[in-house]
Amino acid sequence: MELESVPGVGAKTAAALRELDDPEAALRDGDVASLARAPGISEGRAARIARGAIRAEHDDPGGFTATKRAREIHEDALALLTDRTVTDYAAKRLETVYPSGVRSRIEEVRAFAESAMAREPDPAVLDALSAVEPLSEPGDVRVRDRCLATRDAERYADAQAAIPEVSVEVVDDARQLAELARSYSTVVALDEAFAGVDIEGDVRVEPNALEEPESVVPERVLTFFASNRDRIRAAAEVHRVADLDASCDLETLLSALDQLDEDGSVSGDEELDRLATAVDDLDAAVSTAESVANDHLREAIEEQDVTIEGTDLLSLVERGAGVDSLLQRELADEYAAAVEKARDHLVDALALRDMEATARRAFPDEPAYPVEHSEDVVARLREELTAARDQRATRRKRELADDLAEMRDDAAALVDAALELDVELAIARFAADFDCTMPELTESEGVAIEGGRSPLLDVPFEDVEPVDYAVEGVTVLSGVNSGGKTSTLDLVALVTTLAHMGLPVPAESARVGRVSELHYHAKTQGTLDAGAFEATLREFGDLVADVDHRSTEADGNGAEADGDATTDSDDPAAGTDDRPVMVLVDELESITEPGASAKIMAGILEALGERQATAIFVSHLARDIREAAETDISIDGIEAKGLEDGELRVERSPVKGKLARSTPELIVEKLADDGADDADGFYSDLLGKFE
Repeated sequence: MELESVPGVGAKTAAALRELDDPEAALRDGDVASLARAPGISEGRAARIARGAIRAEHDDPGGFTATKRAREIHEDALALLTDRTVTDYAAKRLETVYPSGVRSRIEEVRAFAESAMAREPDPAVLDALSAVEPLSEPGDVRVRDRCLATRDAERYADAQAAIPEVSVEVVDDARQLAELARSYSTVVALDEAFAGVDIEGDVRVEPNALEEPESVVPERVLTFFASNRDRIRAAAEVHRVADLDASCDLETLLSALDQLDEDGSVSGDEELDRLATAVDDLDAAVSTAESVANDHLREAIEEQDVTIEGTDLLSLVERGAGVDSLLQRELADEYAAAVEKARDHLVDALALRDMEATARRAFPDEPAYPVEHSEDVVARLREELTAARDQRATRRKRELADDLAEMRDDAAALVDAALELDVELAIARFAADFDCTMPELTESEGVAIEGGRSPLLDVPFEDVEPVDYAVEGVTVLSGVNSGGKTSTLDLVALVTTLAHMGLPVPAESARVGRVSELHYHAKTQGTLDAGAFEATLREFGDLVADVDHRSTEADGNGAEADGDATTDSDDPAAGTDDRPVMVLVDELESITEPGASAKIMAGILEALGERQATAIFVSHLARDIREAAETDISIDGIEAKGLEDGELRVERSPVKGKLARSTPELIVEKLADDGADDADGFYSDLLGKFE
């Protein structure tokens, strides 16, 4: 797939997508999580790109939701699903599910939805999902304790590009390489010519280092896992609770993560901890060791039995009066013991092993009071400890990075699977909450719903009365005010939209003819002025003309076109072989005078009927429309059973071929039936006017 061919993907976005391991696969699969890992691409934008790629993959011109109200129905349907997601990712991922007139796309989602409906939305799984997020790429990693060295200028540029996390130095010979080894804890020489050169320090000759950057900068892997540690652990918990097949051994992965600190350093290594503690505590340990030695000498001097009082001798010693000679002559053994105590304390306090000899030289044998450490020796000890710590840390990082690098793809798959599970569970919860079933999608026109209940009503879903309704061709839906005509229209629109999204519908069963465009015109509030009225008529005129154009093309081809045939155009009105439409209109008579409205609706219905469109017009002018039409127009009715305590009792399912009575007719009938109120026959005469 050519990236720039995807709608919404320009050169800059394509360049960002190419940073991914397999952007084409991510686009084909609608993989929002993977697309969102590209630099500068948010989850919302990733969802839009994925949607465009899906349309391109299925040669889908779009345009299913052809009017504002149709788009609102799609948004409402999507909201019912996203309200049942746990993760933000799942909500964005569901945005790639859109109503389409292309059979291949619908079937693709249907297969996914049918599998999802088999899921059990376990509360424990939903709770575990709350901590799962898509993996993130950490910011730039900078490592200052090691460098790359090369004699080749071209290789120098390649090294900077391949491993930007460390410094790259150009050296001419082994002497310069040795100088680098004194400045860095580790030097990686890229040239084979340095092999066998004996240089003090941690100098490694690795000609293939640029092909294996993680061996030089294990922090690249470790920082990734450290920044995503909690997300991976949460995904592992989802797999455990949901009993999913994991992409790797969870115990091995979690054990490796337990060795990683939040900052990407290695934890749980006793030797590394010992060295790190020794570096941190060196100054304090040296100071305490001095105190130990001086306290011992102080006590020894105070207890000496000499010609002068020990306290006087101490005073002299503290003034430096012949200290060396006095200590050498009188306290040589005590000084040696004091120094030995200082050395032992320093070695024990820092838990020194290989560097014990260096540490013991920190306190000289030559008598002096007070006892003081050798700054040069302590500096040397600090260098040795720091180098040992850094080398140990680097070695442990490499070992852990090697283990984790092999599991990186598996960890990503683990998180992606958990996020996709949230998408599936959202569909499962939607289906369960609204008693949904998968509809039958046919190539014939019309829609048939049994036991349909709309979740869009402002009442608890369990209180919604089920509706049965089937329509083929064009129909006028009549009925009393507040009888449910608009709700029925919304139900038809919702079922049609969900079916073309490939999703289950809120009904006991449903059969939906394939539709390429849904034109839903909501009720207009108030009479339109002349300009707005003309614009509305033009909309219907363009629709009828477009349907006529498609029908003519189909006839001209001599055969019915394949159901998946489309054009490359994004214009929903572009002529195609087969783009069936559904038209839903709610009380078009409100746009102008009732008499004119009836004639206009009759003409529109006749035109749509001739062109084999599916249409439902809700109107109080059903009788007038039938009289104005030159052909038979089907009329269905939502029948009122009567008035009870001033409230309508309505049979919500429309009755086929029934012109429903209006609310005024019911009221007049009620008065006419009451003989006491109709003694002179006034109400009976009024009732006769409705016949």
